Amino acid sequence: MSEELPPSESARDDAVDEVRASDADAWATACAEDLEAEKARRRTQYGPPPGSAAEELRRLVDTVADKLSSLQSPLFGAVAGPAAQQVVRQVVQQAKAAVEPVIERNPDVFDHLAAAGGELLAAYRSAVQNQERRWTTGDRDPRDLDERHDEGDEGDEGTGPGQRIDLD
Repeated sequence: MSEELPPSESARDDAVDEVRASDADAWATACAEDLEAEKARRRTQYGPPPGSAAEELRRLVDTVADKLSSLQSPLFGAVAGPAAQQVVRQVVQQAKAAVEPVIERNPDVFDHLAAAGGELLAAYRSAVQNQERRWTTGDRDPRDLDERHDEGDEGDEGTGPGQRIDLD
């Protein structure tokens, strides 16, 4: 009978490392598959995700150019209609030719502008919501109270919360 020696410490450690590596690979593979499945589900439910701001601007310019080129206006008249449409198409093509290189050279600028616009919108929304809250709850801005108190220090205490108006 041959006797087998128990595996050495390093052999056991190597085997454990292989199992861990294969488990990690299996986990990573499963996560990647789940992520792809979720992305596919969202694409079917919500449509394709929006592109970068530069791509969206390019799509907007193309859409506006198509709409302007296909515009049939009674203002042009029957005689001037085809000539006016040709002028519109030419102007649209010149505008696209001017915008396209800017988009190509600076795609990140449009992402930054979109982010800045979002931040400005959030700041405006916050200011409007705070003002509406003060109007609806009857709270007064402490700055307003300080101004009214300074003006009313002349010894004329009114009968109500109103402000005295000098008509002279």
